[in-house]
Amino acid sequence: MHWIALQWLPEADTPDTPGAPTTLPTPEALGWWALQYTPHVAWQDEALMLEVSACERLWGGRMQLMRLLVADNPAPDARMLGAQGATSLIALARLRLFARDEKRPKDVPAGLPLYTLSAAHEHLDLLERLGCRTWGEVAALPRGGLTRRFGAGLREALDIAWGLRPESHAWLTLPDVFEQKLELPALAETAPELMWSANRLLTALQFWLRARQRGARALELQWTLDLRRLNGVNLPPHEQLIVRTAEPTQDMAHLRRLLSEKLALATLAAPASWLSLRTLETDPWAGASTSFLPEDNRKGDRLHEMVERLSVRLGPQQVVVPVAQADHRPERKQAWRPALQKQARLDDKARKEAKAAAAAASQPDAVYPPWLLPEPLLLEMDGERPCYCGPLSRLVGPQRVETGWWGDKEDGGQPAMRDYYVAESPEAGLVWIFRERPAARFSSGEVRWYLQGFYA
Repeated sequence: MHWIALQWLPEADTPDTPGAPTTLPTPEALGWWALQYTPHVAWQDEALMLEVSACERLWGGRMQLMRLLVADNPAPDARMLGAQGATSLIALARLRLFARDEKRPKDVPAGLPLYTLSAAHEHLDLLERLGCRTWGEVAALPRGGLTRRFGAGLREALDIAWGLRPESHAWLTLPDVFEQKLELPALAETAPELMWSANRLLTALQFWLRARQRGARALELQWTLDLRRLNGVNLPPHEQLIVRTAEPTQDMAHLRRLLSEKLALATLAAPASWLSLRTLETDPWAGASTSFLPEDNRKGDRLHEMVERLSVRLGPQQVVVPVAQADHRPERKQAWRPALQKQARLDDKARKEAKAAAAAASQPDAVYPPWLLPEPLLLEMDGERPCYCGPLSRLVGPQRVETGWWGDKEDGGQPAMRDYYVAESPEAGLVWIFRERPAARFSSGEVRWYLQGFYA
């Protein structure tokens, strides 16, 4: 067996600034980070313990593993201390000596100071009066008398330290769903004040996503209100906001920006005292694709990240995307929907409609113009010739379209029966027009021409 003990000391936790709020990740997050090096991780008092005897060779040996742990410090703003030992108690004792800048004794574990053994803390005064100041001096006392006087815990700890008794630990495991909660260092009066503590939760989320090899799709940030009534109005116990992304992500910088934009627009009903973050949707993470081509490694945000950030900042109705529709009428082949609108799972009927929309959108459209009018423009007639900036000359056509047989309300319940032509205008150049062909039962005898688009 071989153990590594790790401890983090925040830079703010100094004699000059006692009681300063910590910026360390949560204890659970630190444990999830350590799971990438060994499956045997446990908290013991103030230290994170890693049992690495079965996997140390995979990292190039003990010293190389220690270098990797120090280089991959999950809390760059904190001082990371580490020590090793044959048992968890020895590793923890060496760590406590290192934290005090004391030299390690030559005889381990017998020469270790008694204060480095957790099981002896409540008996230190009495043991010192007996002349016992090291582990070896306590272990030399009669076993029966030591157990009767100080309890079985001290004797068992010494047996574990000498390898006479197996160790037992509650190993850390990864939960299936990420959910972390922490108390705010001070009551938050406004929503942006929550961002400082939300950063700690996002750091924990990053460790969980990496360990689970998942990408976040939807998150819920919830805060607990410190008041139950305000100005005679009952308040809910919690408030929350939801952040969604178009693609699974492990990019915490992007999630921080989205949360920051959301919180800037939120208003707290009362001061908040607790904050929690949980995942609503996650997808398997395929990892980031790499390329040697310069055009595939452009700097800056990706398109969907920019769209999501603008949607949060400007409002979802201000940033829209086109969606194909199963319709052969050019003006109805697509609709505009908010980019952040949640896409429900397609059932069989929806899949058929989406397939039909794709087929309608992929029909031969060599004569389609690059620019369509928002609504077809009714043209004036010069006898039997339509006019737009002069009489039009038909060049290509007709292309017949018959659709809308189900009777849209916008068309007065009549189907769309059209003949499309490419025509030439004396001043406007090439244009796209169509002639409306009324159905027999709706026929009024009048033929109407419309302008639909322009050619560059």
